[in-house]
Amino acid sequence: MAEYVKSYQYKSMNTVLSILILGSGGREHAIAWKIRQSRQAVRIFVAPGNAGTADIATNVPVDVTDFEQLKRFCIEEEIQMLVVGPEVPLVEGVADFFQMDPLLADIDVIGPGSRGAMLEGSKAFAKDFMLRHQIPTAAFLRVNKLNLEEGFLFLQKLKAPYVLKADGLAAGKGVLIIHDPEEARHELKAMLEGKFGKASDEVVIEEFLPGIEMSAFVLTDGSDFVMLPSAKDYKRIGENDSGPNTGGMGAVSPVVFADKVFMEKVKDRIIKPTILGLQQEQIAYKGFIFFGLMNVGGDPYVIEYNARLGDPETECILTRIKTDFVDLLRACAKGSLGSYKSETDDRFAVTVMLVAEGYPGTYKRGDKISGLETVNDCVVFHAGTASDISTGSPKTNGGRVLAVTALGDTLEEARATALSNAAKISYQGKYYRRDIGLDLLHFKPF
Repeated sequence: MAEYVKSYQYKSMNTVLSILILGSGGREHAIAWKIRQSRQAVRIFVAPGNAGTADIATNVPVDVTDFEQLKRFCIEEEIQMLVVGPEVPLVEGVADFFQMDPLLADIDVIGPGSRGAMLEGSKAFAKDFMLRHQIPTAAFLRVNKLNLEEGFLFLQKLKAPYVLKADGLAAGKGVLIIHDPEEARHELKAMLEGKFGKASDEVVIEEFLPGIEMSAFVLTDGSDFVMLPSAKDYKRIGENDSGPNTGGMGAVSPVVFADKVFMEKVKDRIIKPTILGLQQEQIAYKGFIFFGLMNVGGDPYVIEYNARLGDPETECILTRIKTDFVDLLRACAKGSLGSYKSETDDRFAVTVMLVAEGYPGTYKRGDKISGLETVNDCVVFHAGTASDISTGSPKTNGGRVLAVTALGDTLEEARATALSNAAKISYQGKYYRRDIGLDLLHFKPF
């Protein structure tokens, strides 16, 4: 793979940190963008990357789950840090693979092993974990084909709406919220019969929690943690939270109701018990934890864990982190987060996701993207893009195409800047929500 790095003349210099980021989405572009701002000399590789990461790093055509190929690349290019973006390689054990290989063991891996990644990889595992450690969450029942009738009885005891979650990874689309009891029964059966493939071999039925969602993020070294900015994402494809779930249509940071009092509750009732629980169960964990939360009358409940940063929240929150991100990652790897102080920009950030026509269903790829040179006062992170072989210009290559992020002294200002720049970018079938953050402008405290 040496042909991908010939332009770097400082290979093997001790003063340069070689970092490999796994992933190809907006999250990984944002991570590379933030690492590039470090005062430290770094060379950045992204596997496999996209058209955006190609502008600030070196893309490497390796699949995120091809661990042997990753090993060869890391050895050849003397990689010193691996930052894992998506959930699949974490669940499949990329951190364990590196730790157990004597040729890779000295590489700092930002991301948990497969046991820690089960917090995201299995909804059932996560719910049982929360139950064991008295972490507030909704009442639930684990259901498979053997106890389907028990699942039907549990649904009868609940009030509408009904929440059904595929146990395994389903690309953010394995959660159904259903208002009709008969439809809930039908969908439960359909999920167990393979609606989401093996991900729904087991289904978690949850009590619906009324409230407003938000996300909290920490970086932990397994003992201590650093809080990152809070965010609220928007999962539904349509405005006013209508239509099917997506991987995320936008985000806002900070969250207006996540004040000091609320976040102290989050720390004391959720974050600290989670990290202590991992220690008690001897689950080593160095990396990010995403806490999907519901604010129910001023009290936080856990909806879900992710074992990595969220997308599109990453494109939002990283623009507010003023701390040297490489320093932060190295402190995590070395187990010294207890003495680390992070700094956050006080301004608001708003991210608007531009998606392909038809998303989250069937969509087309390969449409030319134009107008990127006209944007200003914002950052455009590439998600589902690729570089055209003949022209080198960006084209669409996924359902979620670009994330436009803007900062502002007020939420209104950040919204206006993000939306005006989103309008300047063109490709066939472009769609985006114009109501991102609008609900928080009119939010009334509990």
